[in-house]
Amino acid sequence: MIAKTISAYRNAYSGLSRETWLLSLIMLINRSGTMVVPFLTLYMTSPEMGYSIGEAGFVFGCFGAGAFAGAYFGGRLTDRIGFYKVQMMALLGGAVLFWILGQMKSLPSICIFTFLLSFVNEAFRPANSTAIAYYSTPENRTRSYSLNRLAVNLGWAVGSAFGGIIAKFSYQWLFWLDGFTNFFAAILMWKFLGLAAAGATVSRKKVAHEGGKDSAYKDRTYLLFVVLVTLFAACFFQLFTNVSVYFKQVLHFSEPFIGMLMAINGLIIVLVEMVIIHRLEGRRSQVAYIAGGVAMVALFYLLLGLGPIGPAVAILLITLITFGEILSMPFMNSFWIARSSDHNRGQYAALYTMAWSAAQTLGPMLSAQLAEHSGFRFTWFVIGGLCFLVAIIFWQLKNRVGFHRS
Repeated sequence: MIAKTISAYRNAYSGLSRETWLLSLIMLINRSGTMVVPFLTLYMTSPEMGYSIGEAGFVFGCFGAGAFAGAYFGGRLTDRIGFYKVQMMALLGGAVLFWILGQMKSLPSICIFTFLLSFVNEAFRPANSTAIAYYSTPENRTRSYSLNRLAVNLGWAVGSAFGGIIAKFSYQWLFWLDGFTNFFAAILMWKFLGLAAAGATVSRKKVAHEGGKDSAYKDRTYLLFVVLVTLFAACFFQLFTNVSVYFKQVLHFSEPFIGMLMAINGLIIVLVEMVIIHRLEGRRSQVAYIAGGVAMVALFYLLLGLGPIGPAVAILLITLITFGEILSMPFMNSFWIARSSDHNRGQYAALYTMAWSAAQTLGPMLSAQLAEHSGFRFTWFVIGGLCFLVAIIFWQLKNRVGFHRS
């Protein structure tokens, strides 16, 4: 049994390039400083700042708007100057903006610098995705992206756990530490990937007829997929924004415990996702797995809306939504990759990234207003119901796209 387990993990992680591992290490260090985002709403509603949950939701909406714009312009800039330069500028710029944002007190200035920070941070993602594609092969590309995603989640787990402890004493330290991790990640990238990336160019085939039949913007099935992803992500992002406020204000959980709950999410992903995906990949339609995962996320919110819960039930619910995430998100990623080609992958990637960024804008902002006027329990039922509807449509979409091996 132990030998089979070891073999499963070895098979899931073998065959990836040195540069892919380095990119994931840099991502791990960068995301280990992810302390501001999960506690941004709590920071805004703390006695120190004194803003309402509606105002905090608006700030997070600015964060999402910046991410949406940053994803678009980051992709365009990557094509012009290369993925290495964009990543370096994003890391260094993010460090400075984290330090500045921590000093802002008025709502307008917080909104402006939150937008700028998320713009710069999100510009990193298309450049990083391009780098992963450059340093991987078609045979290991999905696992290369999965390794990078695991680095994000492990960093999230570390950042959330330490962020909860630090927030107990001072929210200001969160901004300083986030900035330093960005800066340290930039140093590592310059040290270990600078020379290798200096001469790297990504070959791109020109599309004979711009906006032709193979354009992502004319792929109706994919456009429906993007809409569904946006709705799902708008629901899912509540976990890191308004759910944490609900845990604090209604259930009276402490910041360290809330941080631990967020850390559990990341740790489960790190421990089991690669092995699960390695076992499931190619056995059924990608969209079937997506529909199942989205339904599990919907169930999380519906159960959360039933009434007050204790710490033990909260841990079980976090486990539930985490496995929903594991089933849905990796196969969403493989779906758009499988649907694209060398000459239009940038279009598909841009739409996919912007869907998640749009969800960051709409989801937390709208649901925060709903929670402020109608209460959290009603909000969880609305979100759970919407997410369940998305799962049903995904299941119907399965029949349209058929079965494709990842």
